[in-house]
Amino acid sequence: MQLQQLFSPSVQHTLDVIGIFVFAISGALLAVRKNFDVFGIAVLAEVTALGGGLFRDLVIGAVPPAAFTDLGYFVTPLLAALVVFFLHPHVERIQAAVLVFDAAGLGLFCVSGTTKAYSFGLGLTASATLGLATAVGGGVLRDVLANEVPSLLRWDRDLYAVPAIVGATMVVLCIRYDALTPFTSGLAVVTAFVLRLLAMRYHWRAPRAWNRRSTVTEE
Repeated sequence: MQLQQLFSPSVQHTLDVIGIFVFAISGALLAVRKNFDVFGIAVLAEVTALGGGLFRDLVIGAVPPAAFTDLGYFVTPLLAALVVFFLHPHVERIQAAVLVFDAAGLGLFCVSGTTKAYSFGLGLTASATLGLATAVGGGVLRDVLANEVPSLLRWDRDLYAVPAIVGATMVVLCIRYDALTPFTSGLAVVTAFVLRLLAMRYHWRAPRAWNRRSTVTEE
């Protein structure tokens, strides 16, 4: 069962584009904070929005990747970069709303990435891993290019990967027990989305090493 069966192709495409746009906004905003020029803003927007899906497609052999076969996928991050270039003070003021849409994109992409990987013949564990990579890979590339420690690895950031892991795991468990339906796929999306929102609301963070005794100054 493919996630696309949840909606008509046109609705699914619209949801993908919305997720790509919001991810691109986050990349472009970081570029502005880093004082990048217009080219740097565009590059960071593209990488953040498409990096995870591009990595997944290359691994599973879905070539050319969707990012290069669908003009809408490629152009959308450029539009987001343009919006941030001219209106970044206003975009910063609605950062809370951007984060909510980002959480929705996280849920959608972790599930769609998992189902696409499985449909190309990968095992359950590998499919879930690529689902996670689809959801968070762009953000990791964004931070690396901006010379930042990836948010994914920082203890002082609210949980981001864990909701995606939960969503991807739900999908592979449903596949394993022949229970993957439009309803269960949608439930996995919603679960990842809600977990991310709760993590932001209550500042849930992953535990650090047990009995940690480091003398290194924390940033």
